[in-house]
Amino acid sequence: MTGVRPAERKDAEAWLRMRRALWPEGSEREHRKEIEQFFAGLSREPLAVLVAFDSRGGGGIGFAELFIRPCAEGCQTDRVAYLEGWFVEEDERRRGVGRALLGAAEAWARARGCTEFASDSQPANAVSASAHRALGFDEVGTLVCYRKQL
Repeated sequence: MTGVRPAERKDAEAWLRMRRALWPEGSEREHRKEIEQFFAGLSREPLAVLVAFDSRGGGGIGFAELFIRPCAEGCQTDRVAYLEGWFVEEDERRRGVGRALLGAAEAWARARGCTEFASDSQPANAVSASAHRALGFDEVGTLVCYRKQL
């Protein structure tokens, strides 16, 4: 059985471990700093973090980081709930953990007046694409981002 609740300070190490698995390009120090800023109320993003846990006494097995954006690809409103990060431990996948996180994320979004929910992933991430489609997301485009140092 999986439970989902807002992240608490006691979840920091589990959240750090999962964040590093989802975004390995970030250093442990960077992730730890962002987590500390979130719990101190000093971060602009994410607005909320949900943690999935094994209700039989286990620790964190998944998380969702949420934000509200003024726009998102394929969306019509100016207040779009956005799934900034979504992760489920590999051995817990296909057991309803991602669905439970997304359900709680949608409830969070509705409670804040959002009528659209958006997300993204890397184009080559077939696992993420499959999970998004399985939970009702429609693909609205592929985006390539550019950057230039000034």
